[in-house]
Amino acid sequence: MTLLLAGDIGGTKTILRLVKTSDTQGLQTIYEDSYRSGDFPDLVPIVQQFLLKANTGTPQKACFAIAGPVVNNTAKLTNLAWYLDTERLQQELGIAAISLINDFAAVGYGIFGLSTEDLLTLQPGKQKPAAPIAVIGAGTGLGQGFLMKQGDHYQVFPSEGGHTDFAPRNELEFQLMKYLLDKHDIQRVSVERVVSGLGIVAIYQFLRDRKHATESPEIAQAVRTWEQEAGQPEKSVDPGAVIGKAAVQKSDRLSEQTLQLFVDAYGAEAGNLALKLLPYGGLYIAGGIAPKILPLIQHGNFLLNFTQKGRMRSLLEEVPVYIILNTQVGLIGAALCAARL
Repeated sequence: MTLLLAGDIGGTKTILRLVKTSDTQGLQTIYEDSYRSGDFPDLVPIVQQFLLKANTGTPQKACFAIAGPVVNNTAKLTNLAWYLDTERLQQELGIAAISLINDFAAVGYGIFGLSTEDLLTLQPGKQKPAAPIAVIGAGTGLGQGFLMKQGDHYQVFPSEGGHTDFAPRNELEFQLMKYLLDKHDIQRVSVERVVSGLGIVAIYQFLRDRKHATESPEIAQAVRTWEQEAGQPEKSVDPGAVIGKAAVQKSDRLSEQTLQLFVDAYGAEAGNLALKLLPYGGLYIAGGIAPKILPLIQHGNFLLNFTQKGRMRSLLEEVPVYIILNTQVGLIGAALCAARL
């Protein structure tokens, strides 16, 4: 039996999971806990407190999924003043092997630890063995990555595809792009500014300011509060979640229009990624937003915009498309990555 430590390290919350692995039973979770990241000066004291409470001894291997880029076994969290280095972590924690990976790379590894109940098939397609796999996920930002078969395993490759240019396809999307360029006084609009939690708010503001529909008092209050708290490290409200919930419940016309435009752009960008990779091993939709607006993706125009690529339509209709319902896929991936160290 091997004892593994998996971690999902974010600017707001750190989740740690202790897992044991064996040839007969695979991975088994034996202890898990979460912590407010901002309450600690570094990851080390969190892990020490966690292991003391778990009382199972020191794990042999560990993998931490980091909300930020990982370069040469080091990472600086995007929204937290932590600098992590695998060599220092190994010395201070007494763990023989530690790996730091990008949080979206962890999602890529986590695919192989999901059950059928963790996935919803949006398009069955025609799955091909050993074909590339693509992952895209809108949440705080827009993560993208891909997997390639290498020997008996898939190798995970993160990317910064969410920062490519937003490509408007109709008059309304062109107006949205111009609105964002003028509002933020920028030279280009990344697709992440549209397809993300912040993108939902941006689309809402655009439609509101263009008076496409009347605001409801409840949604207006949430958005105004968020706008007034601009620049503060922690917000008291998540307007993207409020808008999404109202759209799913069909209780606010402006929110419905916002999510319609959001889902259209999300599907189009997923199709762009699929064209570049031809992921006949599957395209997986991750991130925190998709499970919360599931009916809008299932019954909206996501797949229409995914496949609407002219002469390439028939190719994309053969790509299997899945929505990941398990929000802990990154933690699962970190455990599987640790097992491979």
